[in-house]
Amino acid sequence: MQITDNFRKHTSKNPLQKLLINNFFNNLFTVIKDLKTDSILDVGCGEGFTLNRLRDNGIGKKLKGLESSKDTIELGRKTYPDIEITQGSIYELPYKDNSFDLVLCTEVLEHLEDPKKALKELARVSKKYLLISVPNEPLFMLANFLRGKNLSRWGNDIEHIQHWTSRRFEEFIKSEKLKIIQRKHPFPWTMVLLEK
Repeated sequence: MQITDNFRKHTSKNPLQKLLINNFFNNLFTVIKDLKTDSILDVGCGEGFTLNRLRDNGIGKKLKGLESSKDTIELGRKTYPDIEITQGSIYELPYKDNSFDLVLCTEVLEHLEDPKKALKELARVSKKYLLISVPNEPLFMLANFLRGKNLSRWGNDIEHIQHWTSRRFEEFIKSEKLKIIQRKHPFPWTMVLLEK
């Protein structure tokens, strides 16, 4: 079984990496903790790290994850055997309209050829709220470069297709007629809470 970059990121012993990840989750919990969200779907959930933290913090009663990679799901089931992760595509979510109080999609859209199509699907299965995060460029690439990652690509992750500044990402979101009700900028990411 292959260890993913996401798994390495979340299990890193590097103090700076741990600080950034913990700051990201602290911001995420600050945004969603007071919402009435019994059912939460994490799309592109990886191995289930976010779902596990939600459960540990008592956020949500029905937690589900969706991931496209079979290998990642297999690693997730070994890491968190009691977390429900289904295989599927962000472009065709296997859920009915308005199925979840909150739909999360963190660190996914930057990997996609068609993020607009994905955003429409995320909104379709949400009853009310969506929380989405993406790298805040060029800060994300600069942070990578300064810590010696992806030097030949000036810090750009080889898997990132989309590159948004915070302002450009908000313009992208607004084009889909979703209301931004809260913004956070945990370095080096952009995080937005949306309402349908």
